[in-house]
Amino acid sequence: MTIGTKFDQPLFGLQDPRTGDVEGFDVEIARLIAERIAPDLEVEFVETPSAIRETAIQDGTVDMVVATYTINDTRKEVIDFAGPYYVAGQDIMVAAGDTSITGVDDLNGKRVCSVQGSTSVENIREMAPEAEVTEYDVYSKCADDLRNGRVDAVSTDNVILVGLISESDGAFELVGNPFTEEPYGIGVTKGDDEFRSFINDVLEEIYESGEWAEAYEATVGTVVDETPEPPAVDRY
Repeated sequence: MTIGTKFDQPLFGLQDPRTGDVEGFDVEIARLIAERIAPDLEVEFVETPSAIRETAIQDGTVDMVVATYTINDTRKEVIDFAGPYYVAGQDIMVAAGDTSITGVDDLNGKRVCSVQGSTSVENIREMAPEAEVTEYDVYSKCADDLRNGRVDAVSTDNVILVGLISESDGAFELVGNPFTEEPYGIGVTKGDDEFRSFINDVLEEIYESGEWAEAYEATVGTVVDETPEPPAVDRY
């Protein structure tokens, strides 16, 4: 089975450069689903940045995508989603000690970085139309620009930012004022209702068994104190 995920997002999907292994909450959720298909199923994780997630599903490069993938109506026109399995909120990351940005309105006139193909870019352009937006294929490049002073802020889902902050040696901090709700789903081929229903069944099973909470606490929970309740599955 081939699964698309991120390779550069601490806590959710991060590749170890020494071993090539990928780890994080998204990876653990994907593995739990694969185990329900067959305990010894061979899984290959494929790097799937935001901008190519729909394409990777449509052309068969991957069987599903678990990659901080916000469910929205535009994407549901070309693929289907199981889930959600987590709900995040878009927030802002700034250099440590920067008090000039306290919310989305303060991004107007600022240099802001996010990634191509993400809902985050759309939200910034809608809510802070005077922001100067830089787009990359991966968030790690945004973090590099913030560290080097080429942008004033990075904006995406709060849990993604928390992961970047945890790896920054104190260089970054979270504004802590989320301004959207981002339900993360698992992308599958449009019209594959049987597979989508199967994944939804698995999600409900791991909610009930406690495996979802265990996966969260082993990844995101290493830097976030409270384990949230998993969201209700939407069987649209």
